[in-house]
Amino acid sequence: MKKVTQNTLWWVYGQNKMIKVITYGTFDVLHYGHLKLLERAKGLGDYLIVGLSTDEFCLEKSKETFNKYEERKYMLECMKFVDEVIPEHSFNQKFDDFKKYNIDKFVIGSDYKGSKYLEGIDKYCELIILDRTPDISSTKVKQKLLGGKQCR
Repeated sequence: MKKVTQNTLWWVYGQNKMIKVITYGTFDVLHYGHLKLLERAKGLGDYLIVGLSTDEFCLEKSKETFNKYEERKYMLECMKFVDEVIPEHSFNQKFDDFKKYNIDKFVIGSDYKGSKYLEGIDKYCELIILDRTPDISSTKVKQKLLGGKQCR
């Protein structure tokens, strides 16, 4: 679902170059930290695309989700910061996405800082690493929901 914003209309009429931003994630148990990340990512451009890990990709990453892909996608599409949600099938997909969607900026949380996952991105677009929101994470939320039990 694509949203038409004032920035989109300006771009359509040739008044500005639309700055496209992309980020990726599982976004399973949505929390304040996710919202802050998406809000900051949207603030860096005009159009925010979220690459959402598919259920199959989550299993490959050994991530168990509470919500199925379509449910997580719907929650993201309902957010005012998110303009488009695309499926993320693999870690290497991002390079094709950068070209396909004419991405200007790739935003990621600081938990990936120094990761092999980020190698080569600067050949395609600007890499922006945002600090995590303190004292919140999906793992912490899941552990609390599970009564302190370990989760994947």
